[in-house]
Amino acid sequence: MRRPTKAVIAAAGFGTRFLPQTKAMPKEMLPIVDKPVIQYLVEDLVEAGIRDVIIVGSSNKRAIEDHFDIPNEDLLNNLRAGGPKKQHYIDEMHELADMANFVYIRQKGPYGNATPLANARHLIDDDEPFVYLFADDIVVSKPNTFTQLIDRYMELGGGILNCIRVKTDKEYESYGIFGGTEVRPGILHVDSMIEKPGREKAPSDYAHVSSFIFEPSILNYIDRGMEALQPGQEFYVSDGLIAPMLQDGYDFYGCTPENSHRYDTGDKLEYLKTVFDFALKHEDLGPELQKFLAERLKNTASPL
Repeated sequence: MRRPTKAVIAAAGFGTRFLPQTKAMPKEMLPIVDKPVIQYLVEDLVEAGIRDVIIVGSSNKRAIEDHFDIPNEDLLNNLRAGGPKKQHYIDEMHELADMANFVYIRQKGPYGNATPLANARHLIDDDEPFVYLFADDIVVSKPNTFTQLIDRYMELGGGILNCIRVKTDKEYESYGIFGGTEVRPGILHVDSMIEKPGREKAPSDYAHVSSFIFEPSILNYIDRGMEALQPGQEFYVSDGLIAPMLQDGYDFYGCTPENSHRYDTGDKLEYLKTVFDFALKHEDLGPELQKFLAERLKNTASPL
């Protein structure tokens, strides 16, 4: 089997939960300390061996393209004027632009998270497995999540579905839950999926989040899935692509990365938790931020 070296990032959403901030700034560019959300994902992809990154966006996502481009001369001249102490910024931005081969596509087609695949399929070879991910989820793990998922693909074959183990009633009502047979702890051979079933009807506690490793065979199901859509119907990976592939006997595995924690940066409260977690772990900022928060928590009536 070929080891995946290409990733498709779905990044066309409007980020309406963050309006008015996302009226001019893509939600994928919201900062977590000193990096935007999407950079953390790309860095993990590159560390896992991905070399080609296809970002499927929309007309308001130009900032993403600019972020991964080489810095403009006005910025470079400003930094050069700062002397040697600012050279590291120049080096970091060139490294950012050179870390992968970036391709940008504007999304066209029906609403739904399968449409970015339809837009990017002409860039994927017939024998080429690839990573597919949503741009507002960060899963921190050791080794990094994409490395673990790719390793599971090389071991098991089939599609690999990034999962968490749900515990609360709210979680059972918020995620698609997979059914199947547990191969070993943390790996489920999938035979079904129920969208937001609730605890009583859930076939397992494996819930899908954020990313996939797909074999190229999934691209053959795109036209069939789109042709089956009713007027105004949305096109989703779960019921439009994975479900018919399961019916046809294709293998899929739900995998929970080891030593992992998921951050949903598409939700306001979860985004704030993400910022605080990353800032508290920051070598320079963490100690002072921890002191500040401890002082604030001593007196919750103190105005911010």
